[in-house]
Amino acid sequence: MRRLLPTLVAMAVLWLWTTTASAQTTPIQQRLANAASLTCRFTLLTTGTWKDGVPGTDVKPATFTLTFTDIDAGDGTARATGNYGASSVVVRYVNDYLQLMQIFGAGPLYTTTVFARETKEGRLMAVHTRHEYVDVILPGFTSRPEMYLGECAVGA
Repeated sequence: MRRLLPTLVAMAVLWLWTTTASAQTTPIQQRLANAASLTCRFTLLTTGTWKDGVPGTDVKPATFTLTFTDIDAGDGTARATGNYGASSVVVRYVNDYLQLMQIFGAGPLYTTTVFARETKEGRLMAVHTRHEYVDVILPGFTSRPEMYLGECAVGA
């Protein structure tokens, strides 16, 4: 029991510290948690594929904009507008992350994560992924898994 007591005390102190630290929000976290809209611009694209059963990637510049409106993190809902129209979005905000998920009727899953980390001019770091695979590659359409890196402007 004597050996167990210091471990229990350390665990209690660690739990108290992490609970207190997570209760304090920064202005950026608060802005992200209360976001009503996002205008995201992605400038780097990584595409995944398999050649002869071996996975590989291709990285290139991108120009892709995605807009989210009617964001309600409390209700977990939003609307997304991209190159191919609008869609419903599932939203979740936790600490430094605003997660937006689109599941399409044909099967693909798109996710966007906005981080409570500034890039420049008040915009926040973001990543957008597309989990999709079709046999035929069509230019201008998602045919393979994609990951875009960029930033989002937050609207109130």
